[in-house]
Amino acid sequence: MIRYISQKQLPLEGFDTPPGMILDPNNRWVKLRDCIPWDELSESYYKTLCSNLGRPAKDARIVIGAVIIKHKLSISDEETVEQIRENPYLQYFIGLKGFQAKAPFASSLLVEIRKRMGQTVFDEFHEAIIETVEPGRTKKSVKAIADDNDDNDVSNSGDAGSRDAATAMVADQSLADEPPRNHGKLILDATVAEQAIRYPTDLGLLNEARELSERIIDELHAKSNRAQKKKPRTYREIARKAYLNLVKLRRPCNKKRRAGIRQQLQFLQRNLKHIEEMLTEYPLGTPIPLPNGLLRRYWVLPHLYRQQYEMYKTNTRRCDDRIVSISQPYLRPIIRGKQGKTVEFGAKISVSLTGEGLAHVDKLHWDAQHEGHDLEAQVEAYKKRYGCYPEVVIADTLYGSRDNRSYLERNHIRFSGKPLGRPPKITPENKDELMRLKAQRRQEYRERIPIEGKFGQGKYGYRLNNIRARRADTSAAWINSIFLVMNLLILVRVFICLKNLAAKIASCATKKSMPRKIGFARACQFISNRNFYLAANN
Repeated sequence: MIRYISQKQLPLEGFDTPPGMILDPNNRWVKLRDCIPWDELSESYYKTLCSNLGRPAKDARIVIGAVIIKHKLSISDEETVEQIRENPYLQYFIGLKGFQAKAPFASSLLVEIRKRMGQTVFDEFHEAIIETVEPGRTKKSVKAIADDNDDNDVSNSGDAGSRDAATAMVADQSLADEPPRNHGKLILDATVAEQAIRYPTDLGLLNEARELSERIIDELHAKSNRAQKKKPRTYREIARKAYLNLVKLRRPCNKKRRAGIRQQLQFLQRNLKHIEEMLTEYPLGTPIPLPNGLLRRYWVLPHLYRQQYEMYKTNTRRCDDRIVSISQPYLRPIIRGKQGKTVEFGAKISVSLTGEGLAHVDKLHWDAQHEGHDLEAQVEAYKKRYGCYPEVVIADTLYGSRDNRSYLERNHIRFSGKPLGRPPKITPENKDELMRLKAQRRQEYRERIPIEGKFGQGKYGYRLNNIRARRADTSAAWINSIFLVMNLLILVRVFICLKNLAAKIASCATKKSMPRKIGFARACQFISNRNFYLAANN
């Protein structure tokens, strides 16, 4: 249930603080609080809640502010709550009326918030930030298109009264053939937001699966109602010793590695058979007495066994939809060919960056998919946000496929990459034009550098390469929250620039309105020079 509270907070002077504590108005959290469009963000967040059913929800200002604090400081959920409880600036930032020593919410609430905040919520957050950074940009673009359509309708109605139908059709055709007015530039690139998992190996995955199967056998045996209480034999000590003897080797040969994998496969197969026999005690429709987390991981074990057995049998190291984490089976290895990291494990995100520095996650894939296939959707998303197509798309050569180039040409969008085909022959007539196009491509390639810097800022400043969420939806919310924080930094920069500009304009206006003052030293020098001149003339 929603209890809407206006986000128009009292000024800093109205915030209740302990005696003797004075808050600094130049604090970074006070500045960030002043420039965030809280009402627009709250309205987008409340769309995910029911208006008249359920327990009253926490105020959206507290929820969104806590998410911003967590990813701005790159801390855990528990540490976020402790920081808010101890810091009056953070309590002022999330909209509390005064300082309180009690935590405003439990740390587990942040998990529920990540489950609730889907891609639609973050898309609306991004649009609210665009409206704040560029006031009226979207409405102006849409309004301009609508005004053009209205003018065309009026002209067509006037022409219908003065000209015949054929002339009106010709005029309509000429208006339709006129290319649309595109505006702005769109920078595209893709990266991988790595999950915080252990580097997967075949032997390590099989050992983890074997230990989970032994734990499941222990749970089922303890809660079994069978007359025979003898627990199935699992050989766990022998299996553990065999695993340790192999992983302690610095560089085991291929023969020893395959022998160790075969041994772990046999242990896992025996345990899975015991589990299937023990589950026959529970008919179809009867709940299995296992914790939810353990039950979800049990469903992954047969798929993992089949994949590892197939790779062992064919003596290969790849398979389709390969499982690299039992607790996160949706992860896939993504081969990027980067220096120092040939393979990464995480979500592949397609990001778009505008000329103002605002980044947005347009597509998120858990499979290794070609990023060039997302270009059309990213350009259409730009049109939805701004009301027009971009003038130029700046992207890597991977985006320059024939299908993408034909799509951009149909919408009168220029692609910054090198044109396909054989380069034209240089002649005295086209030499200057070819040199100009080459310099333009070089300049646009340099303009693509900021999106690489944005990835570096996210990975090394806000841990975009260490996503610690355990589910696919919460991981997506974690990634979007990091980009939200980076966009808010752009908003703060714009806010400070506008504030400084307003202060300069006010000071200039004040100086022009006040009479000019002469310094004391200059006045004394002027008087002495005047007296000397008068004495000399006399």
